[in-house]
Amino acid sequence: MENHMLDNKTLLVTGGTGSFGHCFTKYVLEHYNPKKIIIYSRDEYKQFVMSNEPVYKEHATQMRFFIGDVRDGARLERAMEGVDYVIHAAALKQVPACEYNPVEAIKTNVTGAENVINASLNCGVKRVVALSTDKAVNPVNLYGATKMVSDKLFIAANAYSGSKDINFSIVRYGNVAGSRGSIIPFFKKLIDQGEKELPVTDYRMTRFWISLPQGVELVLKALTEAKGGETFISKIPSFHVKDLAEAMCPGIATREVGIRPGEKLDEIMVTVEDAPFTYEYDKHFIVYPQVVYNDNQVPDLSGKKVAEGFSYSSGNNTEWMSVEEIRRRLSEAVED
Repeated sequence: MENHMLDNKTLLVTGGTGSFGHCFTKYVLEHYNPKKIIIYSRDEYKQFVMSNEPVYKEHATQMRFFIGDVRDGARLERAMEGVDYVIHAAALKQVPACEYNPVEAIKTNVTGAENVINASLNCGVKRVVALSTDKAVNPVNLYGATKMVSDKLFIAANAYSGSKDINFSIVRYGNVAGSRGSIIPFFKKLIDQGEKELPVTDYRMTRFWISLPQGVELVLKALTEAKGGETFISKIPSFHVKDLAEAMCPGIATREVGIRPGEKLDEIMVTVEDAPFTYEYDKHFIVYPQVVYNDNQVPDLSGKKVAEGFSYSSGNNTEWMSVEEIRRRLSEAVED
């Protein structure tokens, strides 16, 4: 990414007090000289805690903390005045919570996405990158279904840009190592409590592994390179969940507890149906939109079109992490 791309620019991060928001904001402050970074979220306590961390206090003149909910379109428009780039990270993400509170998940993940799109179009924003998830692909739970709808909304938003200099793109990745609510802090808590046995959903279960810095790099790539409607997907390794337990506590016993409602054995990032629109690059894939909304939306031909019938899942991945590799990466994981 060009070293000056974010210099003197105003960025707004929805859900900015979360794991991604912290990592993204720190990275931008360390590598660029932004005019402002606006943290837009609804939890005043998390904003208070974040604003008092040394790295943000050192850059207090560049930081803004804006209380608001993505469900509130008028508040979003107020927050986006003068904003150049929007990173949409706000969502209800916990699978069981979304199953139990479906209307709330729809209001935040779907209506919230629509509000971000409308506010961005109305306020002269130049680039919007929305965070997605592997659970949005062939969804089997409500969280995944709402994120699939959100992705469709952001891709189709390019049709409404008209003469405006704006584009919308998607960044999709899997489980973020060490992020709140993920399996690593869950296992760590049980181990710290002295548990002699860890619950594993299914011994065949696989997942993708991505670090928060990798997620940030993919967002910056989308900000730099997107023409509109692309879905950026990192090439990342897979692991077996049972190997994670062994890596975290060698020799610990495990028990199979069965797949919970809304879970899959393997997560998928590129489907067979996506293959005709997917190009492979050195470190990532791009799924291009099936409908072309403007003249700029042509594939980057430095990549290679994937073969017919191609798919990319944590089960058919060519890159796998051994127990030793998981243990090494655990020491590098950003925990929050």
